[in-house]
Amino acid sequence: MLDEIMPSWVATAELFGDPPDIMLFPEEEALVSGAADKRRREFRTSRHCARLALRRLGVAPSPILRGDRGAPAWPPGVVGSITHCTGYRAAAVAHGALSIGIDAEPHLPMPKGVLERTATPVEAAALDLLGIPDPGRLLFSAKEAIYKAWYPLTGHWLGFLDATVTFTTSPHPPAGPVARSGELTVSGTFAAEIAVQGPGRPTRFEGRWLVSRGLILTAIAVPIPSA
Repeated sequence: MLDEIMPSWVATAELFGDPPDIMLFPEEEALVSGAADKRRREFRTSRHCARLALRRLGVAPSPILRGDRGAPAWPPGVVGSITHCTGYRAAAVAHGALSIGIDAEPHLPMPKGVLERTATPVEAAALDLLGIPDPGRLLFSAKEAIYKAWYPLTGHWLGFLDATVTFTTSPHPPAGPVARSGELTVSGTFAAEIAVQGPGRPTRFEGRWLVSRGLILTAIAVPIPSA
């Protein structure tokens, strides 16, 4: 699914469950040694996805530890992002890019009161025009992906209301394995205008989104500007 909304120069990997035979490096295992079983499974499978994606870049397996604010510490010259939600784990990595942000959410209604803290009134009203059920999670997911792309570039926090997101819907659903009979499959693009200004801080991100198989995926990949 993820590769449907990522550029071809980004390597991705995803799994829809937690294979029992996945092994972590000892240094990684130490990071979740005291965590609950659910968290350990999420971490283990997500790191496995990251290594699968890195292999596609030609990067040898190595521990993926935690960097600033708990984000994955990628090998030199690599940028990437990891996401997980119930029934889904994924990673995206690339050489020669500025940042990547991905997020996955279950396609379920937002908990009461969360949309009001996530969306501006204009954003909330525009969601209804997308024509998909329970679109609040899509906005939440996009803003999570935006933050994941933003933080490596700036080292600064970005609040939900600091980014104003607009969505477009593609005229045709993506072809391939995500477009299964009887399932909702809708995709499109989004753009985010960032209100936080400052030297070296991006003011706009563009990304893509997909709703399929009971999941919402959002993705941003920021290339190095051409000379």
